Amino acid sequence: MTTVQRRVLLVAILATFVAFLDGTVVTVALPAIGRALGGGGEAALGLQQWVVDAYLVTLGSLILLAGSLSDVHGRRRVLVAGLAGFAVASAACALAPTGPVLVGARAVQGVAGALLVPSSLAMIVSAFDGAAQGRAIGRWTAWTGTAAIVGPLVGGVLVDTLSWRFVFWLTVPVCLLTLMLARALPAGQPDHGRRLDLAGAVLAAVGLAGTVSALIEAERLGWGSPLIVAALVVGVACLAGFLVWERRAPDPMLPLRLFQIRNFAWGNAATAAIYGALGFGGFLVTLFLQQVAGYPATFAGLAQLPATFAMLGLSGRFGALAGRYGARAFMTVGPLLAAAGFLLLLATDEHATYWTQVLPGQVVFGLGLSVTVAPLTAAILGSAPPADAGIASAVNNAVARVAGLVVVAFAGVILGGALDVGTFHRGLVVTAALFAVGGLVSLAGIRGRLGG
Repeated sequence: MTTVQRRVLLVAILATFVAFLDGTVVTVALPAIGRALGGGGEAALGLQQWVVDAYLVTLGSLILLAGSLSDVHGRRRVLVAGLAGFAVASAACALAPTGPVLVGARAVQGVAGALLVPSSLAMIVSAFDGAAQGRAIGRWTAWTGTAAIVGPLVGGVLVDTLSWRFVFWLTVPVCLLTLMLARALPAGQPDHGRRLDLAGAVLAAVGLAGTVSALIEAERLGWGSPLIVAALVVGVACLAGFLVWERRAPDPMLPLRLFQIRNFAWGNAATAAIYGALGFGGFLVTLFLQQVAGYPATFAGLAQLPATFAMLGLSGRFGALAGRYGARAFMTVGPLLAAAGFLLLLATDEHATYWTQVLPGQVVFGLGLSVTVAPLTAAILGSAPPADAGIASAVNNAVARVAGLVVVAFAGVILGGALDVGTFHRGLVVTAALFAVGGLVSLAGIRGRLGG
């Protein structure tokens, strides 16, 4: 690995890690935020929902546009803009005097986060090839993928020992360090022959924001609420219009020809199932351990560390193996192992005895996730032409983020409005089923050196 490649990988890991970490680290800080800024009762609950949702909605809605910007204006330039914006927005969150200011700053964080993810991964794809690319993506996956798991632990420690505001200060120095490192990278060559598909960007952003917001708020306002109906109708109509427009646009933001590539299309279908399961499963376990089993916030995060260690230790290895032998076998076996891990958690009762009821499932789940994620990412991005690396990364990340949002939005339906041992077990079965679907989709659709 050359010096430039090492720096590219480090910058990509740091930039994406802060975006993913901030999506999860605030979870255990929500009660403290509600007490400080929400005023109690329903107002506090609404604030807690939007502190999470404002970030995820803007991130998921704008990540396609960010991928297009990355290809048109240059990946380093977009990455630097995202890092600067994220640092400023994080500081604004930490200093927010009221709930609405905090929600607005969180939405800006999501916009900046959308700029970070596709540009950083596209830089890796451009800097590495062959087996080295698989190893690099594996390392990127190991460090960035752990953000979703380690976030609750970091948030719990900061809230318990300092203040909820330090949850947001955490990312500011990381952004500044990454900015300094990124300035030394080659600028790259933007594609001046391409134009931004602004009509497509607006349709995609409004469509995703409307649809996801309706799914998130439906449990609180009711499916019959005029606001929910209007948001859903507008969202679905804009998404349909987006697909129609992309077929006729002279320079589309989302080249639909990418979905004619078998591994790209089937890989994104597997992504939807796997990341839907990952988002809901992490939400479910963290909530159960705290609200039913009575774990302190910090201990609830510590309980999930085995999966983090598995990702850190094994993802790079499995990424390299997938680059050598093809991704299909890994993308099939990995999700099935993750499903088995969640089924092992069915032994958990209201006490959630860690060593016998929680740890075995976490270890198997972590192994399955390590087998899955790097080969999945490599298969999808490796199937796209290099010129489309930014938008291919954006599509895959948008699918992953939106899948998690949608499944978590249906938590009330899955859990029946209450979380206890019985509904927890039901949620575990749903999570395992989604992981299994991801593995079977990969078996049916992915082609590589082992599958033809």
